[in-house]
Amino acid sequence: MDTLAAAEILARSSVATNVGWISYLFIGAIAGWIAGKIVNGGGSGVLMNIVVGIAGALIGGFLLSFFLDTASGGWWFTLLTAVLGSVILLWIVGKIRGDSTGA
Repeated sequence: MDTLAAAEILARSSVATNVGWISYLFIGAIAGWIAGKIVNGGGSGVLMNIVVGIAGALIGGFLLSFFLDTASGGWWFTLLTAVLGSVILLWIVGKIRGDSTGA
């Protein structure tokens, strides 16, 4: 990989989006709850849903930045990205813990 391609990928992997910080908390709570329903069949409480959702948004945003311009996405794209990353995060945590409920 040449330095120009690496610089382009790093520029796209920004965590900045068109969504504000208050919206990030709201999206994080929703994404964490949805991911909890998908992976475990239930949520983990509001604070844990927010933490999982925001961490998932960062993971999903980073992974999708290799393929898409994630910084220009709006509210719905950010929610989809956060849910995707949150599902991945909860699945990995479930595998590490050895939970039989992990998808």
